[in-house]
Amino acid sequence: MTAAQGARLLIVGPQGSGKGTQGVRIAEAFGIPAISTGDMFRAAIASGSELGTQVTEIIQAGNLVPDELTTAVVRDRLAQADAAHGFLLDGYPRNIGQVGDLDEFLGGRGEELDAVIELVVPREESIERLTVRAQEQGRNDDTEQIIANRLAIYERETAPILDVYRERGVVDEIDGVGTLDEITARVIAALEQRGLMRSAAA
Repeated sequence: MTAAQGARLLIVGPQGSGKGTQGVRIAEAFGIPAISTGDMFRAAIASGSELGTQVTEIIQAGNLVPDELTTAVVRDRLAQADAAHGFLLDGYPRNIGQVGDLDEFLGGRGEELDAVIELVVPREESIERLTVRAQEQGRNDDTEQIIANRLAIYERETAPILDVYRERGVVDEIDGVGTLDEITARVIAALEQRGLMRSAAA
């Protein structure tokens, strides 16, 4: 694969694993857009739209946005011009059903994921990071109970998608503990081992 062809990536990890930060870094390195469902939903909330109101109520309860709503938002984003030659998805797919939806969408374009980056972080580390972030940012939605609920949902619903992608041979397990630069370097090295080339501008 050449740089011109881009890369179609998915980054997966529990809340507090740093996948949002690493996703942006990796996307920049490969010259592709980072597409985060969390960012898209936060933008909807900030806009005060009907979607934003729906999402606010769901998130405040510590729950996840329904599949059909998430899939519609992601498909619309992937259909935009800047994602035509590659993208990095963060937060989607998050369960087995959404894997099928993404397969269907990409298959219709003659595409598939090139690699799935799994950031491996111990549960205790995730909880500690999220608790510190909540204190620093004054995030009311990051109570200890809601953090535990989110991690339980991840372990129950999202972690199983990795088994699907492992069967396809596209998962790279990355140690998610270390400095930002160390973790980014590990991810890039794993992707380059697959023949995925960084953007010349990176």
